Amino acid sequence: MRYKTLGGTGLHVSELCLGTMTFGGGNEFWNAIGQLDQTIADGIVARALDAGINFIDTADVYSGGLSEEITGRAIVNSGHKRSDVVLATKAFGVVGTGPNDRGASRGHIMDAVKASLKRLGTDYIDLYQIHGLDRITPIEETMRALDDLVRQGHIRYVGVSNWSAWTIMKALGLADRHGWTRPSTLQAYYTIAGRDLEREIVPLLDAEKLGLMVWSPLAGGLLSGKYDRDGKGPEGSRRASFDFPPVDKERAFASIDVMREIATTHGVSVARIALAFVLHQRFVMSVIIGAKTIEQLDDNLAATGVVLSEEELARLDKVSALPREYPGWMIERQSATRLLTPQG
Repeated sequence: MRYKTLGGTGLHVSELCLGTMTFGGGNEFWNAIGQLDQTIADGIVARALDAGINFIDTADVYSGGLSEEITGRAIVNSGHKRSDVVLATKAFGVVGTGPNDRGASRGHIMDAVKASLKRLGTDYIDLYQIHGLDRITPIEETMRALDDLVRQGHIRYVGVSNWSAWTIMKALGLADRHGWTRPSTLQAYYTIAGRDLEREIVPLLDAEKLGLMVWSPLAGGLLSGKYDRDGKGPEGSRRASFDFPPVDKERAFASIDVMREIATTHGVSVARIALAFVLHQRFVMSVIIGAKTIEQLDDNLAATGVVLSEEELARLDKVSALPREYPGWMIERQSATRLLTPQG
């Protein structure tokens, strides 16, 4: 297991992060994601921590809060010290029937963090993330509330999830202007079949030294290699009942064809190649993996040992390349005259 700094901070996190979206279950939606009870979750958390993962991600909306409760107890039951675990959670989604039981207002954030601390059974959260972009609450209000929580010791670092590039930059600018805590991370969707963030967000991450946490690196299981082009997959699989995240199926299955060939060469699963592709990207800090069984977890853990050659990476890059889009193609064209050339 390799470790990287949490964005521009001095805190180190494992290149794989254990996601707990499969813990709990509940209504039809969460049952489709996963419904692992405490005993099974205990085994998965312990196995992940023993394997060198020190980073765990959850959210207050997962299984109606039950995921946080199970996660907190599983960390205690693992026998590992709380200080050895970088624990991340998120707030933004609907957690009640009231109009303020959601969003990124100061009021909701202050209520949400107290509820998460109680469910997790801890007195601090290492990384507190705003789970979505609130188009009503001013970003100033959100950032000031998060800074207050850092100063109060309830949270240690700040992150955002599913935000656009310009809103992330605005949050960073406000933080710098007022001396507030800067966001250190972005949690976003990224796979070989969904490379959209390479257009605007990756250059921002590079420039501002933010760490990228990747969610759904297998595109909801689609990139596991277990699905046919006609959509047929394993019985009871997540994609069969919850076709998310949306992907360009033609590009996805073209990528899977190449990954299958490479997987055969390495003697590993297609899923490992899909994870290895993401892990090989220089801008990726940590990849969130979720598992319903120890066997599935072990296969994902083994992806850290897959070394792709330059030729293999080039093949994967070519088959999954994004279509050119404005203004990118114009910037590329005009930049050609600004590139430095050796002086003869």
